[in-house]
Order: sequence, then structure tokens, then C-alpha cells
Amino acid sequence: MHIRFESKQELLAKAIKFWNPDKTRFWQQAGIDLVIDKREGYFLYDMSGRRLIDLHLNGGTYNLGHRHPELVQTLKDALDHFDIGNHWFPSIARTALAEALINISPGMTYAVFAPGGAEAVDIALKSARYATKRRKIVSILKGYHGHSGLSVATGDDRFTKIFLADRPGEFIQVPFNDIEAMEMALKGNDVAALIMETIPATYGFPMPKQGYLNACRDLCSKHGAMYIADEVQTGLMRTGEMWGWQAYGVQPDIMVTAKGLSGGLYPISATLVNERAGGWLNEDGAAHISTTGGAELGCVVAHKVIEMLLRPEVKANVDFVTGFMRDAMAEMMKRHGGIFTGVRQKGVILGLEFGESGENAVAVSRALYENGVWAIFSSLDKRVLQWKPGILLTADLCKEIMERFDAAMPRARELMR
Repeated sequence: MHIRFESKQELLAKAIKFWNPDKTRFWQQAGIDLVIDKREGYFLYDMSGRRLIDLHLNGGTYNLGHRHPELVQTLKDALDHFDIGNHWFPSIARTALAEALINISPGMTYAVFAPGGAEAVDIALKSARYATKRRKIVSILKGYHGHSGLSVATGDDRFTKIFLADRPGEFIQVPFNDIEAMEMALKGNDVAALIMETIPATYGFPMPKQGYLNACRDLCSKHGAMYIADEVQTGLMRTGEMWGWQAYGVQPDIMVTAKGLSGGLYPISATLVNERAGGWLNEDGAAHISTTGGAELGCVVAHKVIEMLLRPEVKANVDFVTGFMRDAMAEMMKRHGGIFTGVRQKGVILGLEFGESGENAVAVSRALYENGVWAIFSSLDKRVLQWKPGILLTADLCKEIMERFDAAMPRARELMR
């Protein structure tokens, strides 16, 4: 690669001038001057050469690690034969991926492709409206489903009001884990769909109460609404099952997958629909068009991702990492209980609580960064640190991560003060 900057300072100045002033300044003010250069496996290297262990994974995009050799080779081989392709025609790569996705997703009939999660959510919402001939959408307060035209309207005020994208009356939000509020929202029999992250990521991974998701599913059935499972951050083995809804025994009408489906190499997402929700594909298959949705290079990579996830040794490793983190976090709470106050966990999805209020997880994120680990705080609950270990982590790397976590806690306590 021949793109060069004389220094990190020059790059950051130009990022402020030409790219995103607020985001660049935010990280500088937070004491995190990360500019990712080389990346390999579960390691990131700052442009200064400093190594970090990646426990952010960009929301699970790097579920299998950065630049996994099998996936890199798959993409290289695909470039000898494929490009983005033409969305108008049947495709070898697209059809093969659609079949693979349906085969691992009980109850689903068709796969519709998009370049990213937000557009896939838009497809899900449009499909539900088509099937029900209703307009209203219910989502969770502090939920997050992306930033495109429909998906952003399901999310937090932080993301809607700045662009005048809030739609009161059409998009309704209720508190997570409040089944009475959910029934109130659905009982008018005028809701097209309930969309939920199986475990809300940007909200800090609060865990669904026992039976809550099934009760939501039952209310949807009772009141004629479709249940959409947003599996962008909870799918692809991160809960210990292929999909988070399988881990909780809930059957959606529609589901969305993205991020890790790309292998971190080529953008791709998918909306999977049952027969009723996918009815428009028989009536007018060009009702939704996406030039780069289901790009054939991405389909080939995603097909390899699924193949890798189905290997028994991957499931075994997820179970190992799950148990290791559960036990290690219990030990860390004993050692640092004054600041480290709670753990939310399902598989390798963890939200670490630091106090009852405030923004303590921002300080913890910085302390970990200074100690060679990158994990990000939850943007809608900054007392919770998102902790997202990769599903292929080795025992040695797990141990190193927790040693660095332990070493970072005194610095975190200092920054909190």
C-alpha cells in the first residue's frame, strides 16, 4: 500500500479537516489516540506499532478474527472469477449463500441480500409491512438497528432527532423486559412488526428475563404482528448457538444478519424471511433493489464463514471461551468489586457493569487501552463495557486478556476519580 502520512498528528489533523471532526476529537479527548494500521487475528496494531488485543471486534465483524487466512484466500480465489455481479439475474454465488443461510435458519424460506445491517433492517420492516398491510413498528427503548431511512426511526433519540428522522405514532418504543408495556403497544392489532435485538448491544447487553422473548413472540402472534429478530450482533455462534433466537427458543418471522457474515473482508448482510413475509418476492421481486446487495465476492466469503462456523471444533471453542470468561470475570469481581459491580453474559456476549450510574466504562475502556486491550463502552449506557471475545480465541490469549484486565483496574479506579 502506498498511502502514507508523515505522522499520526498529520493524519489526525486531516481526519478532522476532511473526514469526521467530532468523532476524531471525541477519541482524542477520551485519551484514546488509536489509528489502526496492521491487523491480524485478534490483534490490532496502532500506526505507532503498539499491539492491542481486539475485544471490540467492531460489533462482531471480526468474529473469526482480522484477515483470517482461510477467508483471505477465499476472497483472493473469488477475484479470479467473480466481481460484484448483477442483481437482476440468478447468480451462482448468491444462490449458494441463500441456500446455506436457509439451511441453518429453521422457519425461514428466502434470503434477501444487502451491503450492510441497516439496509437489511429496512428490508425486514418493508417485508413486515407488505405481509400485514400495517404501518406501525414497535422497537425497544435504547435499541439500535442502524442509520438508514427506516432503521434509524426504530432507534434512540440520539440518532433520530438530529436528522428529523423521528416518526411519532408510526414508530413506537417500549422498555426492554417490560412485557406489560409490550402488550399495551401491540394490543391495538395495528402493528406491522416488533423488531428486537435478541440481546440489545448498544444498550450494554441487558439480558432478557426468563420467558420474556417467548412472551413477546406470543403477543405478536396474538395481535397479528411479525416478530423480527435482529441478529447482527447476537448471531453467528456468539451466544453458543448459530442464532441468538435459537439459544432462547424463539421463532422469528424475519431475521437480520450482518457484520460477522462478511468475515470482516467484504460487506454483506441478509434478511431472512418466512413464506408470508417473503410474499413480495413472488409478487414483484424488483420491489426492493440493491446494486451491491449480495455482491458475489461477498457471497463467496460469507459462504466460507458459514462453513467455518459449522465445524464442531468452533462450537467447542465457543463453549470453552464462554466458560473461561464466566469464571475469570467472577474472580475479577472478587478482586475489584469496589468498581467492577456486575456481569451480563450469554455465550461470548458480555456486558461488564461499573457502578450504578455515570460513565465509568469510558474510564475502564481507556485504562484497558493503556494496558493493551481494546474494548468499547456501550454508547447508550456508559457505565457498561461491551466485552466481545472472538470465538476462536486460544487459551493462552484468554489468559493474557484477563492478566491485562487485572492490571488495568488500578488505573481505571484512578481515572474514575
